[in-house]
Amino acid sequence: MAAAPAVMRNTMPLPRLSQRFGPLLQKTCLLAGTCWLVGFGWFIYDARQPPAPTLHADGIVALTGGTGRVETSLRLLASNPDARLLISGVDLQTSVRALLPTTTPPDLAARITLGYQARSTIGNATETAVWVADHHMNSLIIVTAGYHMRRAMLELGRTLPGVTLSPYPVMPPAMEHPWRLSTIRLMGMEYMKWLGALAGMKRNPSL
Repeated sequence: MAAAPAVMRNTMPLPRLSQRFGPLLQKTCLLAGTCWLVGFGWFIYDARQPPAPTLHADGIVALTGGTGRVETSLRLLASNPDARLLISGVDLQTSVRALLPTTTPPDLAARITLGYQARSTIGNATETAVWVADHHMNSLIIVTAGYHMRRAMLELGRTLPGVTLSPYPVMPPAMEHPWRLSTIRLMGMEYMKWLGALAGMKRNPSL
């Protein structure tokens, strides 16, 4: 009786995972890197845009942490005679008299509140929400650096869903030379913080 034919075994080696998924991973990384760079370029461009014409609002909020913010908010307050101003994130040792120029009129100073609680953008948003509720406001002008504005508007929008927010970005000295290494490093950090906030991951009060 003839023997049964031996079963043919497939001796072809299976492709390694790196061979199967390597090209796909490379393409994915390349696409992600391209998207990041395009977004970063837009972020720098957006951060350098001048503010829109001055609007009228119930309140003005200046987020401390950079040059020109307090001075800009005071000019806006002077042009909004019915508005109030919150300077959020002030150092505990700072008084109204020490923070404001000596030429500030008394009636203007009377409409200013210093916020001592905030130590982060999320803290700014929380402090602003309490102030807005106390004064029953429906609209705000937000004053901060251009590179910080996107994240500030995002966090403030989360705590003030029914309030109209109008950005008024300030151009800090660093943005006058956007391609310096120090400026690019600063912008990269702010860009990553904004992406984290956009994804809902940045709920750490220290950021």
